[in-house]
Amino acid sequence: MAEKKVVRANITGLVQGVNFRRATFRVADQHGVNGWVMNKPDGSVEAYFEGDADAVDAVLKWCHKGPSMASVNEVNTFEEAYEGKYNDFSVRHTG
Repeated sequence: MAEKKVVRANITGLVQGVNFRRATFRVADQHGVNGWVMNKPDGSVEAYFEGDADAVDAVLKWCHKGPSMASVNEVNTFEEAYEGKYNDFSVRHTG
């Protein structure tokens, strides 16, 4: 069985209004990663990724670039204990 991992990420830069959440949804879905993504009032994007460690790492790597119209400045990550809380990936409203 593959190692499981949970990472919460805060992505800053030009990441709102450029389809970052929708693109993150597609990438996470392609890699079988569960969790969520949402815009934050400060202009950043927050995401919660859980799944196989390699898949989570692949989605995080993509987050450093994002979709073509985005300009990512920084991706801060925080690992958390794996709990298997989610069965899919969702786009949340601004939190």
